[in-house]
Amino acid sequence: MSLLSAERLIRLRSGAAVAVAAGLMTAGLASPAFADDDPPQTDQLWINPPYEQTLPTAVDGGQPQSRTLGIGLYHDNKNFTVTDGRLVVDVSDLAGVAEVTWPANCTPGGTGAVCDVPVVPDIGDFEDQVFLTVRAADGAEVGATGRITYEATATGGPDGTLTAPQESFDTTLTVGAGPDLAIDPVSGIEKGRPGDERTIPFKVTNNGNESANGFSVELYASYGLTDLTRYDACVYTTTAGDDYAPSNKASCRFDQVLAPGDSFELPEPLTVRLAPQALNERLDIDVEPGGGAQDIDSDNDYVALQIGADNTADFSVTGDAVSARAGRRPGPRSRSRTTDRPGSGTSAPATRSPWFGWSCPRAPRSPTRRPAATRAPSKAATTRSGRAPRATTAACGTGSWRTPGARSRSPCASTPWCPARPAR
Repeated sequence: MSLLSAERLIRLRSGAAVAVAAGLMTAGLASPAFADDDPPQTDQLWINPPYEQTLPTAVDGGQPQSRTLGIGLYHDNKNFTVTDGRLVVDVSDLAGVAEVTWPANCTPGGTGAVCDVPVVPDIGDFEDQVFLTVRAADGAEVGATGRITYEATATGGPDGTLTAPQESFDTTLTVGAGPDLAIDPVSGIEKGRPGDERTIPFKVTNNGNESANGFSVELYASYGLTDLTRYDACVYTTTAGDDYAPSNKASCRFDQVLAPGDSFELPEPLTVRLAPQALNERLDIDVEPGGGAQDIDSDNDYVALQIGADNTADFSVTGDAVSARAGRRPGPRSRSRTTDRPGSGTSAPATRSPWFGWSCPRAPRSPTRRPAATRAPSKAATTRSGRAPRATTAACGTGSWRTPGARSRSPCASTPWCPARPAR
């Protein structure tokens, strides 16, 4: 196979993208109208590639396994319509390291290709649009590395043309050897109800080129999830919940050897129950090879499963009237009246207030490497299993449950992403 194979991969969504582009052209592509006193509108085009990817060498003289790289374009300002995205992909640095198969929306030429993105979404509707298939080159040695670089332009924005920051986006490919424990995709759960017991499909496959001599499985359940299935190979603990709501953790060790291509399922189905306070919950699953082995692809051995519950709670605000002279603390001799800082409380129907569940077993991989001065917080949470095109994320949840009528010192405790993986 040549470095720039012309084999085409069928992309199921391409027709839909063309239809959307046609609709936009019919509606017109003029810039939106703004009032004279509105601040000047700005926009910026960004590329969202993976940072890195390890490519396994061949097993027993066969062909090396391939991997898929998803790359996307997006822009910041939803007030502008952005079309005709052109992603320029340069693979000149991959000679002798990796081979690329181009998808149908890319036109190869020279040492790269130009890929078409008919409609460029804003960050709220972001998804990858270009999917490259890569594999280790024949004869490539373990440790060999090469880079794919990207540049992009699009039509739209305040000046009519948007350009992504140049020399800012790349993917490093490394030829490697080792186990690659991958968790099968698991869909989230919506519209659960307190008291429900839900079964979580769980299967791990070794997609690497070396055996995993045993492995660990760790489960992290947010405060609104209880009754994790009990396995003999697992140790179960619950956090104290002093600063934030308590959570449950199961640490499991399995001695089974997983050769390349082998799969593993738990001795009995993994189940979890939604507690009375369940609302927006999360179950994190983390798998690692044993014996000190390094997983060659750390993006597919971890998932964060979102579990939603239909739940309610009534909140009320209480306050006290006190007297105080302007500029002074309230006291018995104060003249002007003011209202003291209110607390918050709850009243039934929920016996415990629903809360926003959040657990932090790992720090996420920041997918987009923007110039430092232009990085911005995310609009939505991201996990290592699902990239989102921003660098920083945070979430918020109640630090403790409250019985009806009880007052809370802090109705919402900010919970940022954990800075590092938990200690083993």
